[in-house]
This record gives sequence, structure tokens and C-alpha cells, in this order.
Amino acid sequence: MISWRKHYKTGLIAICLLLSTSASIYAQGDAKNGEKLFKANCTACHALDKQLVGPALGGIVDKVKKEQNLDTDWLHKWIKDNKALRASGDKYANEIFEKFNKTEMLAFPNLTDKDIDDILEYTTNPPAPEPAATAATGTDTNSVAALEMAQKQSMNSKVILISLFAIGGLLLWLLLKLRQLVKLQQTEELAGLNATRATSFADLYRKYSYIGKGVLVILGIFAAYGIWNWMMWIGVYKGYKPEQPIYFSHKIHAGENKIDCQLCHSSAKYGKVSEVPSMNVCMNCHRNISEYKGKYMEPGKDKAFYDGEIQKVYSATGWDPASQQYTGKTHPVEWTRIHNMPDFVYFNHAQHVVAGEQAIITSFNKKNPEAKIDVVCKACHGQVDTMNVVQMANDFTMGWCIECHRTTEVDMTNGYNKEYFKNLHEKLKKQYGSGTKITVDAIGGLECGKCHY
Repeated sequence: MISWRKHYKTGLIAICLLLSTSASIYAQGDAKNGEKLFKANCTACHALDKQLVGPALGGIVDKVKKEQNLDTDWLHKWIKDNKALRASGDKYANEIFEKFNKTEMLAFPNLTDKDIDDILEYTTNPPAPEPAATAATGTDTNSVAALEMAQKQSMNSKVILISLFAIGGLLLWLLLKLRQLVKLQQTEELAGLNATRATSFADLYRKYSYIGKGVLVILGIFAAYGIWNWMMWIGVYKGYKPEQPIYFSHKIHAGENKIDCQLCHSSAKYGKVSEVPSMNVCMNCHRNISEYKGKYMEPGKDKAFYDGEIQKVYSATGWDPASQQYTGKTHPVEWTRIHNMPDFVYFNHAQHVVAGEQAIITSFNKKNPEAKIDVVCKACHGQVDTMNVVQMANDFTMGWCIECHRTTEVDMTNGYNKEYFKNLHEKLKKQYGSGTKITVDAIGGLECGKCHY
């Protein structure tokens, strides 16, 4: 009896240890916190449901346990410092390293054991996605109401139009009847007077030729002004927004995801021209982003549309997301240019983006307090971070540039300007007073040779 009780107690202890071990592997973390940590640290190389740079991590705890009989302690060591784990001679760690083309995973010594447990819980039991916002239902209701309103307005317009035609017909009939009455009541004296009146445009012109010539002169002046004004706006395409071969929403990239303009348009800071980014720049991110998971949806667009545009990027670069390799079969993208400076005009982006950055931002915000900007690019190109399709936001005429040079104050606190224009600054203070503001035109901003050479 004593021996049976002893074995019974031992069995209970063993079962409790087994349960506690299982509990340490599963459901010991916070899946919601793990989701945040996973997105912040892991999504550059991993997804739950498919291989990216590294393997799919959905159910990784069970997989490692079943295939290698390894527990979460091994995963903790791998995540914190996989290089040290491989250096210790761990067989499975080195197998993974070889399998994924010796691509070294980043070490995460900053993650606590609790953080890693939360991440593993997320890979084991990811929380259900939040229910979609009910805005779509509201939109549908609004659309139906708008359609009904439009139909009512259309019917009202038809009734008004028919009524106007009826009134017009009635008025015409009355005029004809009045004309008949006038003819019946005409006297011989009135008939003789009518015979002396002009009955054609030629008679009228001969009788009042001096008035006619004056009218023609005035019309000629208006016509000349109209032609001149039309010619002055040749080449001005404010509002121009062509369709591109691959749909690219600046609102999603620059607005929703806060990507800096110069991350893609890097030459704007260092060169004359702000180039169209190469597709390799797109692949820096989209190598690991194969589908759209953002909350923002442009009206008329859905997730399938955005996913299709990402596939166009892959086709252009020859990227195979399944094998995570380039095939070498590329298809150049023929982008439609929006901003195109004439050949006879010199414009240097670096000069404005670097030397003139603070001065331009300050000047723009003074003139447009309701639309303040935080990036110098917006002064010329508009609020690009709100545009789904980029458009030409300003006239970009010579007068538009000159007006900017006349009103933009030079930043004299800039170390370069302070030294280079020191003598000019002193001269202007003596001439106009100590409170003189130096604008761009004062340092040669209106010289013809600055822009035309």
C-alpha cells in the first residue's frame, strides 16, 4: 500500500511537470502585444503564412517541437543571438543557416523573455482580425440616397425644360398675333415712314458706318488680347495628372506610411534633377511586401486592385516571390513624365532643397498660414502626401518663379549665407536701415543668366 501511494505521488508530480512544461510552450504570452512586436521587428523578413527572406513563422513552436523535439528555450536563444547559437555547434541552427542561403538573421538582445513569449504566442494563436469598419455600409446607404436625389433632380429638370418650351411657344404665338394686329392698324403715314427705314444689315451699316467701324476696332482689340492671352498659357499644365502604367498612391506611401520624399527621390538633395526612382528602389520594400494590408482604401479601389499593382512591380523587376529570387526577365516601365522643365531653363533642385530649404518653408508658411508645410518639396509640388494620383500643383511659369524670388527672404542665419553675403548685408542695412530683409532677388535672383544660359 505504501509503495502504491509512493508511485501514485510520483506519477502526479510527473503529470504536473508535463502540464507545466506544455503550458510554458503554449499560451503563456500576450498575443496582442506579440502582434505589435512581430510587426515592429519581424515583418521585414517573415510572415505567418508564407516564406519571405526567412521561413513562415505560423505555428513555429509546434513545428520545432515535432520535427526537432526542441522547446521554446531553443527559440529564445535563436532569437536573442542566433550567431552565438550557431557558433556553439547547434546542429539545427546551422541547418537553417545553410537552408536559407547563409542569410544571417538579426540578433535581438533587447527583447526580454516576456517579449519573445508574446511573439511566440502570436505565431501560435494569432488574434482574430478586428471586424471591418461599418463605413462601407454607410457609404452604400449614402450612395443610394444620392442616386435617388439625382433621379429626382433629373425629373425636375425635365419638367422645368418642358415648361420653358411651352412658355416659349406661347410667347411666339402671341408675338405673331400682335404683328398681325399692327399690320391691320397701320395708317398710310406709318407705311410711308416704314419705307424710309433700313430693311437689311447692309442698309443699316451704310447708315451707321462710323459706329460699325468703331465696333469692329473694339472686336479686333479683344480678339488680339484673347490670342495673346492664349499663347501666354501654352505649356502651362496646372492640374495635369496622367495615368501611369503602375498605379502609385503617394497618399498611401508618403501620407499613411510617412515615407520621406527623399528616400525615393534621393537625387533631389544632391543633384540638379529629381529623378524618377528606379524599380530597385521599390523593391527595397516590396521584396517583402507582396500584398496590401493597409486600412486606407481609395474610393473605387479594393485590396485586390492594390495587390495586382504590386504584382506589376514584380513583373517589371523579374522577381519571383515564391522562390524569393530574381528571374532576370525584366520589363521596363514607361512612366509618363509630369514635371518637365524647358531646355532653355536652368533649375537646380539641390540649391532649393538644401541651401534654400528653411527660407522656402518659412516664406511659404507666412503666405499660406492655412496650409503650412513641413517639407520643402510641398512648396512647389503641393500636398503630395494627400494625392492618390500626383498632379502638377502650380503654374511653374517664369512669373511664378520671379514672384517667389521677390517674396522669399534669404536665411541670413545660415552659416554660408552669413559669411558670403556679409558685405551685401552691411551695405543694405546702411542704405535701407538695420531692419532690412534680404530677399532672393537682392542676391541675384532676378538676373537673366541665373536661369537662362
